Parts: sequence; C-alpha cells; structure tokens
Amino acid sequence: MEKKFASQGDTGKKSVTVSRLSERCYGYTAEGDPNSGFVVGDEAVLVVDAQATPVMAADVIAKIREVSDLPIRHLVLSHYHAVRVLGASAYKEAEIIASEGTAELIEERGQQDYESEVGRFPRLFRAVESIPGLTRPTRVFSAPITIDLGGVTVAVSSPGRGHTAGDTVAWAESERVLFAGDLVEYGAAPYCGDAFLRDWPRTLAKLRRLNPEAVVPGRGEALQGASQVSGGFDGTEKFVGELLRLAEEAVAAGQTLGECYAGLYSQMEKQFGSWFIFEHCMPFNASRAFDEASGIKHPRIWTAERDMQMWGELEGAG
Repeated sequence: MEKKFASQGDTGKKSVTVSRLSERCYGYTAEGDPNSGFVVGDEAVLVVDAQATPVMAADVIAKIREVSDLPIRHLVLSHYHAVRVLGASAYKEAEIIASEGTAELIEERGQQDYESEVGRFPRLFRAVESIPGLTRPTRVFSAPITIDLGGVTVAVSSPGRGHTAGDTVAWAESERVLFAGDLVEYGAAPYCGDAFLRDWPRTLAKLRRLNPEAVVPGRGEALQGASQVSGGFDGTEKFVGELLRLAEEAVAAGQTLGECYAGLYSQMEKQFGSWFIFEHCMPFNASRAFDEASGIKHPRIWTAERDMQMWGELEGAG
C-alpha cells in the first residue's frame, strides 16, 4: 500500500482538555495536536499560541469564556509555524506579541511554511478558508518584556534557539507555570525540521533553572508536578540529542541522506516510536539533522515542492 505523504491520512478527531494548572493559568491540550494556554488576570487575559485557523481559535476562546469574560488583550506567539499563528485574527482585541527572531522568520519564510504545513497535515487546518493571510505581530520584542494582567504578571522572553531561531516562552513566576511552546514536548516527537539541534539542550537548561511546577508543552498533556515536568524536559532533550548524534555518525561515515534516514528511523523508533507524530516528523527531522551535521547552520526553507521531493527520496514515494 502506498504510504500517504506526511499526515494526510490522519483524519481522526482529537479530544480537547482544559487543565487548571494554578489559580490563574490553564493549558488547552488535544491529544498530541498543537497546544495553547492562557493566563487570567484581574483585568485581562493573555493567550499563548493562536491555533492554525480563526475557526479553531474560536474553540480556544470559547473555553476561555467558560472561565472568564475579561478581554483577551495579549496573544503571544511561541514561534512562527503556521499551526501556531494563523488563527490570530480571531483575537480581535489582542496585541500580537512575537520575538524579533519570529517576526523575521515570518517575513523570510512564513508564506512557504503556510503552504507546506497545510499540505502536510490538512486536519490541523480546519476551515483553512477562514485564514485571512499571514499573521504579523503588532508588538515585537528583542529584550524580555513583562505583561501585567492585574494580580499576575507574565514574563515573555526568547531564551535561545531550539525548535526555531525565534522560540518564545511565557513565564508566570508567581504561579510557577511555564508556557514552553515546542521547546518542550511530552509524549510527542519534537519536530526538528527548522531546528538548531546543538543549541536546543542549552536553551532547555535555561528553562529548567526556572524550576516550574507546571509546564504547557507544545504537544502532549499539560505537565504538573516535578516528575512530569522533568519527564518533559528529559524526553525532549534525549530525543534531540539522539537525533543529532546519529546524524553526525552517519555523515562521518559518508552516508547519503537516504541511508542516514533509514538508520535514524530504525534506531529512534525503538525509543520513541509510540510518541505522537513520530512517523510524521522523522523525514523532516532527519533532513535537518543531516544538514546540521554536514555544517549547514541555518535551516533551509521548506516549501511544498521541497517537501514532496524529500518525501519521494526518503520514503521511496510509497
């Protein structure tokens, strides 16, 4: 049977869970689909990650309205990927906050990423026709900022490169809750197609030092308690480290990308094959890891055409 490209065959609906992580912080998770989160102050609400379309963002807003009727004044983008940002137009009263790195990536490759991601995983773009175009931030920061919601403040910063060059986290220190975006995953394979694999563990080390008691990862259930929080950090770091180590060994041995992918997949499936989106991620992950191990420092732009070329090479078009 011909293997469908990326996640075109994934059509199953996922159940949404809203977890209360502290007095004011909530995680919005969906069985391995992209997460969002929100913080409710005395005066306003802050949301982390918009979802992929305005229609899907409306589902997040509906859950917020079950908790609070305060205005949603702030929308933080954890990075530039389409599944995170293209629903932003649904947050009509909110400033759209992004790091300088994320803003630059939106301009450099946002349209290509949009077209690429919709082709890879159509289910994650429900009502794709509702997207008005690229999301561009209305507030761009280069140094950390603090947002006062009334009764609680949220520190927004870009701690370092990892999942992308512009990764952003939101830290509610008084609540001990971290919204980590795709820098941390839990029971889900990290997507590394645009990653800086050598930098990623150093960025995770900075986040560990915050000593959060709860974490909303990019995918997977919200993490509560020391054991789960550690598990999220440890699992992500182990996945990224193994990916780069195996790619470096393959390049040193003079292997082709196809040979590298076959070995990577075989070895990593033993440890991580049960994680959400493992099969989806691995061709893209192997491509980026091979590039980084070969000395290509800046991730190459994924386009719909490059996606299909890579898939045909690595998966044999079937």
